[in-house]
Amino acid sequence: MPDPLHDWTLSPEEAIELQRRLAPRVERRDRLGDNAVNVLAGVDIGFEDEGETTRAAVVLLAWPDLEPIEEIVHREPTRMPYIPGLLSFREIPAALGAFEQLSRRPDLVMVDGQGIAHPRRLGVASHLGLWLDLPTIGIAKKRLCGRHGEVPDVRGEWAWLTDRRRKEDPEDVQLDAEGRVIIGAMLRSRQGVKPVIVSPGHRISQATALDWVIACLGRTKLPEPTRLADRLASRRGRRFRDSGSQDSLGLDDGSQALK
Repeated sequence: MPDPLHDWTLSPEEAIELQRRLAPRVERRDRLGDNAVNVLAGVDIGFEDEGETTRAAVVLLAWPDLEPIEEIVHREPTRMPYIPGLLSFREIPAALGAFEQLSRRPDLVMVDGQGIAHPRRLGVASHLGLWLDLPTIGIAKKRLCGRHGEVPDVRGEWAWLTDRRRKEDPEDVQLDAEGRVIIGAMLRSRQGVKPVIVSPGHRISQATALDWVIACLGRTKLPEPTRLADRLASRRGRRFRDSGSQDSLGLDDGSQALK
């Protein structure tokens, strides 16, 4: 693991100020490393004990067959209450604990949450990417900021999510025809369901992030890495999440990873 980025004992006001200092360090261009992507990670966070315990799930998948190869569930006391815009301070400590237990580092990480599609351009995927120094992508279900046009009801179609320029945006930020900052894409990942928000987290461009998420789509709304992490982190995965075996995601009971 890289050196610690900062301390977690912060007031909400200090956390907001830290977001503003860290956001300019997020890289919005492709830097996927010297080797090809061979291992993907999916990350999802859940809570237990009425929010007192944070439960982080990380699933590693081989690329390109998307077969799960490792899974970790890590629990620790929740450090910050729920505050909109500061979810990374609530979720990332447990996620880091899960990553420390992995037998290998992934080449690309997909996170259930926002990347730069955040009012201060530092959602959980961007924040985690800085901590890990890994390329990350945010896949979120709810919009925090910005606006977008109509997304055709066809799987794989998308529309830009744009926002006004903010002081956290770099000078060479990507703009649309109206001069608004492109912070993500509203992707129709499945026909007849609401689009998901795909935004760069760290060390990846918007176009590449969108390509990777589309390439990892299966039969459901979420790409396979975050779908499996969501299943592992949620109450739906309770029967297998502590089994400790590599096939505890139930992949031989009809829930095969899609190729």
